[in-house]
Amino acid sequence: MTSEAPYLLAIDQGTTSTKAILFDAGGTPLASHSIALRQVYPANGWVEHDPEEIWRSVVACCRIVARGIAAADIAGVGIANQRETTLIWERKTGRAIHNAIVWQDRRTAERCHTLRAMGLEGKIAAKTGLLLDPYFSATKAEWLLDNVAGASERAEKGELAFGTVDSWLIAKLTGGALHVTDATNASRTMLLDLKTLAWDEDLLTLFEIPHSLLPDIRDSAGDFGVTTPDLFGAPVRILGVAGDQQAAAIGQACFLPGDVKSTYGTGCFALVNTGAAVPSSQNRLLATNAYRLGGKAAYAVEGSIFIAGAVVQWLRDALGVIRSSEEVEALVRTAKQTDGLYFVPAFTGLGAPYWDPDARGAILGLTRDTGAAEIARAALDAVCYQTRDLLEAMARDMHAAGLRAPSALKVDGGMVKNDWFCQRLADLTGLPVERPKVVETTALGAAYLAGLAAGLFRDTADIAARWALDRLFEPSLAASSRDALYEGWNAAVPRVRAV
Repeated sequence: MTSEAPYLLAIDQGTTSTKAILFDAGGTPLASHSIALRQVYPANGWVEHDPEEIWRSVVACCRIVARGIAAADIAGVGIANQRETTLIWERKTGRAIHNAIVWQDRRTAERCHTLRAMGLEGKIAAKTGLLLDPYFSATKAEWLLDNVAGASERAEKGELAFGTVDSWLIAKLTGGALHVTDATNASRTMLLDLKTLAWDEDLLTLFEIPHSLLPDIRDSAGDFGVTTPDLFGAPVRILGVAGDQQAAAIGQACFLPGDVKSTYGTGCFALVNTGAAVPSSQNRLLATNAYRLGGKAAYAVEGSIFIAGAVVQWLRDALGVIRSSEEVEALVRTAKQTDGLYFVPAFTGLGAPYWDPDARGAILGLTRDTGAAEIARAALDAVCYQTRDLLEAMARDMHAAGLRAPSALKVDGGMVKNDWFCQRLADLTGLPVERPKVVETTALGAAYLAGLAAGLFRDTADIAARWALDRLFEPSLAASSRDALYEGWNAAVPRVRAV
């Protein structure tokens, strides 16, 4: 399939906002628009989104960036989405039966504890590459079937469809014609056999999820149907789909074993390519599908930090010490040196490598002269320390597999516009930090996938040749100082843990 159309349209449906970006055929961004999403908190630890609000925001963003562009000039649409967020909808009407349960939601923590007490975590991890945690989709889907009146019975009759946000959007974009997902999103549900990349019948039985509820699994670049004519005036092909973190890795050209990227959005997600072999982490990281192209799968080890940019939002919204997220850089530059001050932002528990959903945040080492600037600096330092947690675990896994450990860290996401943060990240991890010219790498990865299916790019090497460095941040802190600060972090974390 080869297209001469000059544009690619990427939908980046995230946790706090929806964004659409129009790229030219080479991957240069031309127009962008985003709409903030309302977060719904029905109970402590519960996080939801209104599915129709997600859909309206996607339509609005796409129409704005594609204004004046003929549908025939769009070679394809690529979708990147917040992963694990779970929806069930009516096949006939397209209406969701409940709000989307967001990946951050912790309502199924007790269910995960029960399954762990039954000795099932090892078996589940061996099949899926994932650890038992409310983060993943399986227990969310189980909860919906158990708690929405009539849902389980309707699912058995084939009246309902389950999916992550990509599946929901494709169903809406195609007018209900397709119920599909891609291998990257499927690998985050805790229902997929990572080796075969097929739904696992034993897991479906465990969670009492009918097979008929599930989408078909496709390559990350390929045919995902066409949009209904009303969206752009004529049908446009949907040609690329990936979970947001895998899309960012593709946008960062992480195609070789040992290539690592870390995305700093609401949370932080570091992903290192491990090649064609299915990895097995011995350090409580996750094994996941990185992408599947032409039927061939590449895998990755991933670490997830639940709170990254969200801690900056907390400084803004809860403390009121900044009016906008962009102001945090100027604030932290005024902070006094406070080596004994540690902020552990476990607002919704701790992710990798701790996996403690019941941990809660704390600020430790407060003194009389601690002020807003010092707390803000400790908040950003916490993101750096958590990144080091992930990188050290990754290095151990890579060495055990006979693969090269990461030697540099490619970064993206909203936080990396902050030069102070990027330099601090290099100083506290000890790795050079590489910021690309296009920092919207999640959307870029989705566009690359669509362009690959459209024939605009020959292969992954063609995509990799387009990656360009904006700025390199080299570590400037002495290793002894870096390690001493990290020891303090390692002493602080156990003080907030529930186990």
